[in-house]
Amino acid sequence: MKLKSNLIKISLSSLILLSACGIRNANQTTGKSFDTKTSFPPLVNSDAKITSDSKIVAANNKFGINLFAELLKTDKDKNIFISPTSVLFALSMTYNGANGKTKDDIAKALELTGMTSDEINKSNNALIRTLVNSDPNVRLDIANSLWGKKGANFNPDFIKINEDYYKATTSSLDFSTDEATKTINQWVSDATQQKIPKIVDKIDANTLLILINAIYFKGAWTNKFDSSLTKADKFNLTSSTTKQAQMMSMYDKLSYYKDDKFQAINLPYGNENTSMYVFLPSEDSSLDEFNKSLTTDNMQTWFTSFRKSQGQILLPKFKLEYEASLNNSLTTLGMGNAFSDNADFKNMFKDNTKAAVTDVKHKTFVEVNEEGTEAAAVTGVTVGATSVQIPTEPFKMNVNRPFFYIIRDNQSGTVLFMGEVVNPS
Repeated sequence: MKLKSNLIKISLSSLILLSACGIRNANQTTGKSFDTKTSFPPLVNSDAKITSDSKIVAANNKFGINLFAELLKTDKDKNIFISPTSVLFALSMTYNGANGKTKDDIAKALELTGMTSDEINKSNNALIRTLVNSDPNVRLDIANSLWGKKGANFNPDFIKINEDYYKATTSSLDFSTDEATKTINQWVSDATQQKIPKIVDKIDANTLLILINAIYFKGAWTNKFDSSLTKADKFNLTSSTTKQAQMMSMYDKLSYYKDDKFQAINLPYGNENTSMYVFLPSEDSSLDEFNKSLTTDNMQTWFTSFRKSQGQILLPKFKLEYEASLNNSLTTLGMGNAFSDNADFKNMFKDNTKAAVTDVKHKTFVEVNEEGTEAAAVTGVTVGATSVQIPTEPFKMNVNRPFFYIIRDNQSGTVLFMGEVVNPS
């Protein structure tokens, strides 16, 4: 029989929404602003081993590649932009309420098999603290919230774990009112600096919990592009179709990599602890071919192969939004049980409430211009690494055709955001 009564909803948007646990009563005052800035203290030496161990970083990056590959199946030839880190944190909080096979399957999808619940939560907490304190010249906000249905009988241990490790704010709302939707959307808007103003349309009567993770990133280039050099030029959508794009230009000593399949450049932010990496397939290759080569091993080889070289980068300005339901992708990655009548979330509740995930929604925003990057978010055939070609003459990298890009925390190696641009406008 199809489960109708109780549902768990997950929405990602560099935000992530879940339906499940309730908590303290909250005033449903519409139009009010929330202080979503959460203070995560820097790691002390005794904690540093947690992230240097890098299991959670490796899991995040592999999961991101897997998820990206799944989304390519349905969103081929579209601009895609995801935050695997946002999805990781949201589903890790959901994991804390799961039991048995459901819990094991969530861990499998997130590439966390072999880690205990305690290791996952402590590692995520250490990773968050590493990321938000990485660079005083780059803004990275990570906020989590749980919005529970008033009257639902939630397990206080589930709430406490997510409050302690993820600093999740917890509130209980009357989901039957429009004010509840407005309150949640206001929190989302505030957490993403109004870049994602809405994540919830209407709350289903059977919803028990909405869990949200929001990530907001704003970084100024270490070396800014000169806006006077930005010019309209052709961007090749396909071999026969072009479109005008505003192409930024910079000539400098830059971290650059090239092999026989693509060129790549490292464009750092702030004090260079965070970077955007742009990968441009060669003209005799394609973005499809490049995407087939995406593996964690290949990525690691690429990241360690950049060398400082004199040259020119031409990069289009772009401002994009992306939204996707991740239900099918996550099911393919192994957590279909969480969406089924057999789902087991008994660690969320004090009673025998039956619940299942009904929706995982991911919504993101990114803008790249001469000053830097602003982003918010409420995966093939393995190609062996080729030899590095260190240019002896100044290079030129004209990003005038579809490309892949990553925003990465260089200290921990965490891929915060990843995507492809097939049309910059």
